Amino acid sequence: MGDTWVHLRLCMSCGHVGCCDNSPNRHATAHWHAHRDHPLIRSYEPGEDWWWCYADELFFELEGAPPAPSHP
Repeated sequence: MGDTWVHLRLCMSCGHVGCCDNSPNRHATAHWHAHRDHPLIRSYEPGEDWWWCYADELFFELEGAPPAPSHP
């Protein structure tokens, strides 16, 4: 769309990568609204290993989970 993104998020159901709510288009949250059966995302930022559940509005980390994938 030509805009810049702030941080990227990865849908754990389908692999969709969208920008965070601090970005102008908020694609990650828009994806959740369009696909309510895709509630879990992970940060797609280097060095960030946290998860977010839209359905429960819950931020969490999983001990022992593999490192999060990230963009270059």
